[in-house]
Amino acid sequence: MITGVNHVTLAVADLDRSLGFWQGVLGGRVRARWARGAYLELGTLWLCLAVGPVSAREDYTHLALSCAPGHFDRLAERLRAAAPEWQENRSEGASVYVLDPDGHRVELHAGDLESRLAHYRAHPETGVTVT
Repeated sequence: MITGVNHVTLAVADLDRSLGFWQGVLGGRVRARWARGAYLELGTLWLCLAVGPVSAREDYTHLALSCAPGHFDRLAERLRAAAPEWQENRSEGASVYVLDPDGHRVELHAGDLESRLAHYRAHPETGVTVT
């Protein structure tokens, strides 16, 4: 039985530059570092940054992060100042979509699965069936 996400690893071209984003902008706590990588803690997320080839993606794949209630506006403002946006918010709840220094798509979202499902229950015209 799956109990959750264990960790996420992102390939990065420049570790210091990536740490500037994930630690400096998003507030990740560096738990370990070595010549070609680092482990960060962002809330319950264990993020590994590993130096290596980075491939550009053109699809909708992205990493969505939650923040503490009442902190969304401040953190969204910091993200917009530090990184280019790749999409405008078209979903339920407040979101900001930015690119990290290596082009990984990151979303900051205010909400959770239950708020998303409640939105779809209230808007059956979307065609989403909630089970």
